[in-house]
Amino acid sequence: MIRFGVIGYGYWGPNIVRNLEQLEETKVVAVCDKSAASRQRIQRAHPQVHVTADHKELVSSPEIDAIAVITPVWTHYELTKSALENGKHVFVEKPFTSNVAQAEELIDLAAKRQRKLMVDHTFLFTGAVRKIKQVLQDGTLGKLYYYDSTRVNLGLFQHDVNVIWDLAPHDLSIIDHLIQESPEAVVATGQTHLNGHEDVAFITIYFPNNVIAHINVNWLSPVKVRTTLIGGEKKMLVWNDLEADEKIKIYDKGVDVTNQEGVYNLLVNYRSGDMWAPQVEQVEALRAELSYFARCIKQDEVPFNDGVAGLRVVKMLEAANTSLRQRGAMIYLNSADSREGVRLSKLPPTLANGPLVASTGT
Repeated sequence: MIRFGVIGYGYWGPNIVRNLEQLEETKVVAVCDKSAASRQRIQRAHPQVHVTADHKELVSSPEIDAIAVITPVWTHYELTKSALENGKHVFVEKPFTSNVAQAEELIDLAAKRQRKLMVDHTFLFTGAVRKIKQVLQDGTLGKLYYYDSTRVNLGLFQHDVNVIWDLAPHDLSIIDHLIQESPEAVVATGQTHLNGHEDVAFITIYFPNNVIAHINVNWLSPVKVRTTLIGGEKKMLVWNDLEADEKIKIYDKGVDVTNQEGVYNLLVNYRSGDMWAPQVEQVEALRAELSYFARCIKQDEVPFNDGVAGLRVVKMLEAANTSLRQRGAMIYLNSADSREGVRLSKLPPTLANGPLVASTGT
């Protein structure tokens, strides 16, 4: 039995506690939150669990094996570092940290302490993303062309981060999981309207082999949309996460372009075949993720959504934030050629980190 302490009982914390309590291999020993109202909610829902306002009780307790950090991003670094230094395994909410330097330090610390560090990229455990991964790997779509996502709704407005850091980590973690190439460059544009943070933003990510990804995130949409288009050489896929049954549809549609011998004009043929909806496993993604984390601890496995995966997402977030500050400048991640843009590694910390400033607290 792996004994957990959970720090943070706001929006996502109750789901973490509920799933950890229902798994056979885990148990929640204590929950921490600074809010008196949240502590009362914990006591009513889980009277057997110790409740405190001091996270140090959890990270220092010999009765706790692992810590779940479910707090605002600007607190992740200090809380995760404290837990690792006290010998705890750590499950930390997305995004991993506020900047690349923090993520790299925590990865090194986890390795030195031989503790498991896992980032809550819940969508990777959904039946939909698992199915998409499968059809990409088995070649159903053919050569990948693009990933195009719309993730918009009205609110919830965050007071400490912009819409990129709030909504984009979902798609960035999915992109990182599905596209087996390192991104070369990021471009982002957006605008602030209400609370001092960008509430509408558009991110474009360039990959090798002409693969491109685009993400539209928005807190000011009159409707909630969660739709992703994935285009391949052979077939195309539509994922509507709000669809109750047929979340994924695969279309046998595409374009075949050939050169006719002796003729300079390209011959373009449009292909339109069948559409089918593959069966998608119905699972509660968070429960599957937490069970996987417990297995990684017990069997000493490295999670595929570990700190290194979290770092890759933070790099893209940081690059997007930097591009946003420079009204769409091309920010190069790995390319040695920076003639047409700005290398993220060359920027001063104030630009590279954007508006986020790490501090302590829960």
